[in-house]
Amino acid sequence: MDNVKREWVFIVNPIAGNGFAKSIVPKLEEMIQKHNVDAEIVFTERSGHATELSEQYAKRGFRYIIAVGGDGTFNEMCRPLIDKKDVTTGIISAGTGNDFIQILGFPNRFGDRDWDIFFDKNVIAMDAGSCNGMIFLNGMGLGFDAQVAAENYTEPGKVKRGSKYKYIWHIVKTLLFFREKRMTVITGTGRHETDCFINTIAIGRRFAGGFYLTPKAIANDGLLDVCMIKKLSLPERFSILLKVPEGKHIVDKRVSYYQTKEINLEFPEVVPFHLDGELYFSSRFDVTLLPGALKIIYNPDGNHFFKR
Repeated sequence: MDNVKREWVFIVNPIAGNGFAKSIVPKLEEMIQKHNVDAEIVFTERSGHATELSEQYAKRGFRYIIAVGGDGTFNEMCRPLIDKKDVTTGIISAGTGNDFIQILGFPNRFGDRDWDIFFDKNVIAMDAGSCNGMIFLNGMGLGFDAQVAAENYTEPGKVKRGSKYKYIWHIVKTLLFFREKRMTVITGTGRHETDCFINTIAIGRRFAGGFYLTPKAIANDGLLDVCMIKKLSLPERFSILLKVPEGKHIVDKRVSYYQTKEINLEFPEVVPFHLDGELYFSSRFDVTLLPGALKIIYNPDGNHFFKR
């Protein structure tokens, strides 16, 4: 078997979804056998390992490099795969929030029919985003949501997992006490300053497990969707956030929603921001679109966010 040329590798983050990713490996092995796929299954051992593994397997000529985990695992795995036309990627969603999988038309947890559709290998090219040279595949955020993430992290890119109730407490605390910072927006038409409660720049539509901050986003339209929510009073914060799960906030006068290929932002001090849920810090943000950057397996009959 060692001499068999395998085409597939599944990169499993065993701690994703509080261990759910590891628990579905027997099902994955069953589906690999059912669909007569020559595949390897490997496990990540540390932060950044998915990047190393995907790069190694791409160099070895593997054509299908698949993540089993959450949005962070998928982002990490795809970093060496941007613009590699000879590699197809995909994700078996097994994380906690699982926002990215919505783009592809698959559910958070696969049933038997979803496995069958996945191995049908329907492929489409999707866009990605770049912020300060780092990629995002669903979206990036500054402001309120990034501050909530900062409350749950110990250092850039490293998450400190707490209980669901502790996370909810951080949301409530940030909602009550968050103070917007001055931000300069630089576009092709000039510069302007603003105070922003939330600033989301996205390829996909859904964040934080159910908030449709960019409900018009199409993942292969060659554009970034930008949602900037202006400085809000406490009652306004509650009012706006109640509209976000259904995407109804974008008609509010306090929300600026538009599309662009690039945007540059500056802050007078270092602030937290997230890329696909992973936290970093900076004071300047150079954000650009990477059109058609990934070949990816999707469900053509699902509720996907692509145009064809």
